[in-house]
Amino acid sequence: PAFGFLFDIDGVLVRGSQVIPAARDAFRALSDGDGQLRVPVVFLTNAGNCLRKAKAEELSHALGLQVSPEQVILSHSPLRLFSEFHQKCVLVAGQGPVEENAQNLGFKHVVTIEALRKAFPLLDMVDQSRRPKELHLLNISGVILFGEPVRWETSLQLIIDVLLSNGNPGAELEDIPYPHLPVLACNMDLLWMAEAKMPRFGHGTFLLCLENIYKKVTGRELKYEALIGKPSTVTYRYAEYLIKQQAEKQGWKSPIRRLYAIGDNPMSDIYGANLYNSYLKQDCNISMESCESILVCTGVYRHNAEAPSNPEECVTETVFHGHRDFCFDPSLVEASYVVQDVNDAVQLAFKKENWS
Repeated sequence: PAFGFLFDIDGVLVRGSQVIPAARDAFRALSDGDGQLRVPVVFLTNAGNCLRKAKAEELSHALGLQVSPEQVILSHSPLRLFSEFHQKCVLVAGQGPVEENAQNLGFKHVVTIEALRKAFPLLDMVDQSRRPKELHLLNISGVILFGEPVRWETSLQLIIDVLLSNGNPGAELEDIPYPHLPVLACNMDLLWMAEAKMPRFGHGTFLLCLENIYKKVTGRELKYEALIGKPSTVTYRYAEYLIKQQAEKQGWKSPIRRLYAIGDNPMSDIYGANLYNSYLKQDCNISMESCESILVCTGVYRHNAEAPSNPEECVTETVFHGHRDFCFDPSLVEASYVVQDVNDAVQLAFKKENWS
C-alpha cells in the first residue's frame, strides 16, 4: 500500500464503552485472513486520561484484532519531544495516571494537583472537608495540562495560584509575573461524544475557563508554550512518522504517499487533517503528498451543523469550537468527504486507491 489511515476513536469507532458496529466491519476489510492489517493504521485520539498500553488493549478488545501501543497516539504523546522541560519540576493536571504518563514521556520531577493541594493546605478553600493538615515546600517551573480534571474548581484555583506566584504558591503575592511560567496543554476539544445524546464538555472547555479566569484576574492573556493534540500539526507529523515506521516494519516496499484521516469532529479531526494537508502542499521536500479528511456522522458532527461561510460575520464560541489560538478558516473545517460511518470511509479510500 502507498497509503495509510489515521483513525479518531470516540465518535468514530466507539461511543463511550459501546463499539460502533461499522467499526468492526471496517477492520474486517482492513485485515487479511490471519487478522493482520493490510494497510498501516494509527489511532489518533485527543484522549489522554490513560496509558498508551491500556488504550491499545481497549482497542484490541473492541475491534477484534491486535493493536500495539506504537499504533496509538494520545493527545500528550508528542510531549516526548519537549525534552527541555523533562528535568524541570512541573505541575500536571488531568485525570487518570497523569503522574505515570508524565514520567513515561520523560518528565523527571512531577507534582500532581493532589500533591500541591496537600503541600499548601490553605489554597483549596471550596471543599474545606478535604483540607489536609501537612505542609511541604515546592518550587514549580512549568504547568502541563493533560486533560480535563474531575474537580475543576480545585484545579483552576491551584493552577492560577502557581501562575500568579511564579511557581511558589506559599509565598506572599507581590507583582504578578508576566510572561508567566510555561504552560503546555494537550487536547483542545471543546466537546466530545460519549453515550449521552448530546456532546460532553472536553478539555477545551476547561482551557476556556482557565484562560478567562486568568485574564479577568490579571488583565492579560494566558500564553501557551505549546498546544498539542489535534488539530496541532506536530501531532499529525508524529502520526506520519509512525505510519511510515509500520510500513517499514512490515517490509512493504511502496513509500507511503497519502494519508486518510477519519474523524467525527470538524473542529479538531477535520481542521487538523486539512491544516496538515496545507502544510504538506507548501513543503516540497516532504515525500508525503496529501492528508485527506473524511468526516463521519456517528459522533459530534450532524448533517445540519453548519459553519459560517464568512468568519467576519459570526465567529463566536457557539459556532467556532476551535481553540482561541487557531484562526478560523471555513475551508479548514470542510471535509474532503462526508460519509455515514467509518466503514464507508474505509471503502471510499479503497476505491480511490484501487485497493481491494
